[in-house]
Amino acid sequence: MRAIAFLTAAALLALPLASGAQTRPSPALQAQATRPSEPGTRPPELPPRPTAPGTTSTPPIQVPGPPLTTPGPPVGSPAPTSEPPVGQPVSPLGVPGSPVTTPSPAPPVMAPGPSAPSGPTAAPQTPPTGEQPAAGRLLTLPEALEIALGQQPNIQARLYDYAAARYRVDQAISPMLPQLNASWDLATGQIATVGRSVPPGRNITLTDRRETTDARISLSQLLFDFGKNLAATEVAKRLADVAKEDIEVQRDLIALAVKEAYFNLLFAKRLILVNRQAIERAELNLRSARGFFEVGTRPKSDVTRAEVDLANARLDTIRATNAERLARVALNTAMGISIDTPTEVVDILTYHPLNVEAAQLLSEALRQRAEYRQAKLRVDAAEATVKQQIRNFFPDLVGNAFYGGTGFELTEVWELGVTLNWNIFDGGNKIARVRESRALLAGAQVRVQAAQLDIWQQVEQALLTVREAEERIQASGVAVQSALENFRLAQGRFDAGVGTILEVTDAQLALTQSQNTEAQSLADFRIAVSRLERATGRR
Repeated sequence: MRAIAFLTAAALLALPLASGAQTRPSPALQAQATRPSEPGTRPPELPPRPTAPGTTSTPPIQVPGPPLTTPGPPVGSPAPTSEPPVGQPVSPLGVPGSPVTTPSPAPPVMAPGPSAPSGPTAAPQTPPTGEQPAAGRLLTLPEALEIALGQQPNIQARLYDYAAARYRVDQAISPMLPQLNASWDLATGQIATVGRSVPPGRNITLTDRRETTDARISLSQLLFDFGKNLAATEVAKRLADVAKEDIEVQRDLIALAVKEAYFNLLFAKRLILVNRQAIERAELNLRSARGFFEVGTRPKSDVTRAEVDLANARLDTIRATNAERLARVALNTAMGISIDTPTEVVDILTYHPLNVEAAQLLSEALRQRAEYRQAKLRVDAAEATVKQQIRNFFPDLVGNAFYGGTGFELTEVWELGVTLNWNIFDGGNKIARVRESRALLAGAQVRVQAAQLDIWQQVEQALLTVREAEERIQASGVAVQSALENFRLAQGRFDAGVGTILEVTDAQLALTQSQNTEAQSLADFRIAVSRLERATGRR
């Protein structure tokens, strides 16, 4: 029951989380995704994740080894109503419909697509309206990741942010290119003159109406500015690179949210199987208690106690079923598809030993994490900003020319010239800007060290969580074996008339709790491995 309540709370917490937030290292699901957007055009796709020079992309953490199996139904439980067809896979709990083992995790799934074009439009790649890529088939984890990386609106929003950052680079370059302007002026007016007439005695008003026109085309070119605009362009380029890495950060967060939701859905399904077996055992105990009561060897209290246990098992199954629905909603939200899609997933909730070196993971994380690359790019942008502010002390040299005509006859006029603009003193504004940029540079350099410490902490915490989950799996497996044997003994004693119904119900409760704990440990292990992959920059 505690496991069901835990999973329900995890799925409820997962739904409203903003995808840009950092996931916490807890067993609960914290998916960071939003509801899918309306169909429309998508931003340009980016190439796969960049890697450091001389390195290659690293597949997800592999966990080879034999799978951990869970015992089936206890001896003496009623036979299932129907046998599974020949060749149909059977789950670790003995219920047909899901395989026991699956292959190791596949390499990282990257969102397909060519390099992002510089133009404002790109070919839309969203599925047609109403199409649900996850409906009607069993989804593997790589397929769920592929759907999320292609459908998630938060990733699309980051793509648009990157496109806007690229256009800001164009804006920074534009002052260094020729500037061409055209103008045409038309003015009309009159001048009134008052005079005396001859002979005197009358005033005469003379009106002179005038109309003027002027048309010209002007050309200006920045000749030399001591590198001011070049530095501004460099700042814009580095900030665009930061926006590009933000796409990778969002993709990593979405991938982690999908993995957590995927394994939480499998955990919910496993709890349903465990509780259905508990119902079968409770029904068997109830039939036995009624039989003994009818022949007069057991009191009525044994029957009522068995009825209570059966009702509690059904209540736990109802909770587990609702937890499965909530976990499916969380997975659909993480993938960016309609929340009412009947998503079904392949069961890979198994255990394989994980062998990794902590030192290797730390060095790999610094090479692969987009957050670390972002921090270093912000240092480059801050250095370019310092150069720009220093160069603002120097003058600008601009060439000017215009050609046109004036008057109604458009008398030809033209001019060529060179202008020197130099703001010699502005009250100390430029000095303050230089000091500000240097302070920002120092802060960006310190943030690189902070990012490195954060990455090391996340890797170490994730690795410790994986180790703890592995130990829990081993301990819970022993507990399941012991609880199963205890239930068999208690059931045998009760059937022989020497045991009490209390012994049977206690043994049944211990068996159900141990199976729930084992399923929780398996889910926690797979989620911990997913978080370790996220901490090391793998997807």
